[in-house]
Amino acid sequence: MTRISVGTCGWTDPALMRSGWYPRGHRDAEGRLRHYASRFPVVEADSPYYALPSPRTTRLWAERTPAGFRFDVKAFSLLTGHPTRPAALPADLRGHPRDEGLLTETWTRYAEAVDPLRRAGRLGTLLFQYPPSLAPGPDSEAFVRAARERARDWPFAVEFRDRAWWSSGRTTAFLRDLDATAVGVDTRQGLPGSLPPDTAVTTPRLALVRFHGRSAHWGTGGKEDRFRHAYTEAELAEWLPRVRALAAHAEEVHLLFNNCCADAAVRAAGGMLDLLTARLPRQAASPEAPVPRAPGAAVR
Repeated sequence: MTRISVGTCGWTDPALMRSGWYPRGHRDAEGRLRHYASRFPVVEADSPYYALPSPRTTRLWAERTPAGFRFDVKAFSLLTGHPTRPAALPADLRGHPRDEGLLTETWTRYAEAVDPLRRAGRLGTLLFQYPPSLAPGPDSEAFVRAARERARDWPFAVEFRDRAWWSSGRTTAFLRDLDATAVGVDTRQGLPGSLPPDTAVTTPRLALVRFHGRSAHWGTGGKEDRFRHAYTEAELAEWLPRVRALAAHAEEVHLLFNNCCADAAVRAAGGMLDLLTARLPRQAASPEAPVPRAPGAAVR
């Protein structure tokens, strides 16, 4: 039985908070998350990419969300090879050489921080988003494989930002061997930095698609330009056959919107949820709907 869940890539984006989407009385940290979780059954936690959270923080996330809610948690930047400011590291690690020992210790602390979500049944997956500079090749595969080995007991999803990873079937086989989710990406096509929207299901546990919008400035502009896009109903409907295909091979499907200008992401997520409910009624996700296991969509 497949569960399809729709949400956004974050719930604390300043543009969303300025948009007025959060009602009065729900604009503090607790109120925002409780309100979000009343509307959607999954969210991407992107703040751990920028700094390691504390276990207390993730315990509060678990306490403020209902049973069945899922957090897909981005990996800390150092773990994926992104440039990382020393100030983003714990104070006692800031003078440490950038070597394997630092990666191992950083992973240990990241895992300790995220573990409250796992123990509470709130963890969807860890999301390792690799930079465009990570081109396919033996060294890059070894880097990803080492990360997977550290996280061998965790659900693990991979997003590559260099489209060359998808020029052959090698990457699909590689991720299947790692039991890792291949993250699909919806962006404008035909640009130098465009990524292919279709990826195979590489682990039966989870299929994941992140919707970045279809701005012509993808890969070149600032954040506002790259992610400024309001999905139309027709653009969302294009994904229904793809979602059905993913659901045929995965136990869970997560659809996460990252077109994070004002309330565009929550509007797009709501639109996708409406389409799933109307056109794939046994697959539609809603926090209020009675479902077998959790807020989500059940598919037989």
